[in-house]
Amino acid sequence: MTDTEQNRTQNPEEMAQSRRTTKRGGGDPAGRGRTTIADGVVEKIAGMAARDVVGVHAMGSGISRTFGAVRERVPGTSKSVTRGVSAEVGEVQTALDLEIVVDYGVSIADVARAVRENVVGAVERMTGLEVVEVNIAVSDVKLPEEEEEEPAQPRIQ
Repeated sequence: MTDTEQNRTQNPEEMAQSRRTTKRGGGDPAGRGRTTIADGVVEKIAGMAARDVVGVHAMGSGISRTFGAVRERVPGTSKSVTRGVSAEVGEVQTALDLEIVVDYGVSIADVARAVRENVVGAVERMTGLEVVEVNIAVSDVKLPEEEEEEPAQPRIQ
């Protein structure tokens, strides 16, 4: 008897059992393999989420903002969304340190709370990692009369 003839004579239950036993790689496909997320990915997500909060004027210390402003003037470079953000990423958890500049007149406690909520929500939603802590250092307050930090114009054009 050929295989085709044998399959025709099997009842539907036997055929289903036969298909189940020959199925390769059983189990949930999502559980096959491992996903790793780089620190820089989490830093970008957190940086974007922190900048979205009203009251956050800038990210990073004065020195890093100055260097960033110089770097942004170079053709072909873009704004660094990771400025002022540091992440430690494990297999299932991450911890973040953020350095922010707030606008004068806003409640620093309210801004920090909103930044934490926005960062935790964005990072957990996009990566699936548990955010165990978001440490925020307020390095400066942007006063209304302060000019934006612009690097000095180069003397030679």
